[in-house]
Amino acid sequence: MTSSADKIAGAPISWGVCEVPGWGYQLPPERVLTEMQQVGLAATEFGPDGFLPADPTVMAELLAARHLTAVGGFTPVVLHEPGHDPVPGIDRLLDSYDASHADVLVLSAATGQDGYDTRPELDESGWKTLLGNLDRLTALAAGRGVRAVLHPHVGTMIERGDEVQRVLEGSAISLCLDTGHLLIGGTDPAELTRQAPDRVAHTHFKDVNDQLAAHVRSGRLTYTEAVGRGMYRPLGRGDVDFAAIVSHLRGRGYDGWYVLEQDTILTEEPRGEGPVADVRQSAAYLRELLTAGRRRDGAPPAGGTPPAAAVIKSHSGPPPAQS
Repeated sequence: MTSSADKIAGAPISWGVCEVPGWGYQLPPERVLTEMQQVGLAATEFGPDGFLPADPTVMAELLAARHLTAVGGFTPVVLHEPGHDPVPGIDRLLDSYDASHADVLVLSAATGQDGYDTRPELDESGWKTLLGNLDRLTALAAGRGVRAVLHPHVGTMIERGDEVQRVLEGSAISLCLDTGHLLIGGTDPAELTRQAPDRVAHTHFKDVNDQLAAHVRSGRLTYTEAVGRGMYRPLGRGDVDFAAIVSHLRGRGYDGWYVLEQDTILTEEPRGEGPVADVRQSAAYLRELLTAGRRRDGAPPAGGTPPAAAVIKSHSGPPPAQS
């Protein structure tokens, strides 16, 4: 049987590789994948278009040479516009899933704009279209042997807690529990996991400095500015209660991936170790936490700083600035 500690994967964004134009210096896949292997990760998400080879066979060979497999990928897609049908594009994308044996399609409800610093509000027509498309894509993916999940994400159409709740109530899609984006958007990820563990089918584990996140929620900082200031932290060095989250997930028999993410913006080729140092720390923290989760007391693992508060009950204040 595969243990939870064997299902820790990486994401290229932890190395600063991102789909947003102008995000920063982009490291080559050879370095990123080699460093994933060095810290003992079992798999990777695809990363943005062009990061991994488009030919699934070549991609599989590149990953296998580093003892990695493909999890699937983060796919921003416009879901709320009545005149746009997302199904044909996703259907073509799933061809690469078949060939690479990836099994998780991570969708985000894109605004149609570049970046994640502003977003419009959904009207009722937009909500109806979005929820209907989520169910259509869920069924499409399931027919190809792939689990579709929705990733609540800052600067997308699904960001705040009330929006996440409306998706849970109005569609059948499962969630990607991104602990960082949920917290920044005003949702306590530990509480969401406690309330709806059966809807969590995939995870992105990232820790957050909630003081900087509060500046994003209030509009004092843009999302990109906060990332550049180090809003994301190695696991155990921020304000997310991972002990509670893992306990809730394991209590419902969660057997999916734990994908380590620490969104990073690089300005140049790193000197010294670079981003892998934080990934190594996060991987060690999570492995120990998954092992410690078998203990009845649920104490946080040694070697990592416990979260600042056991559970952050609420994050009051206005939502991020809207366009």
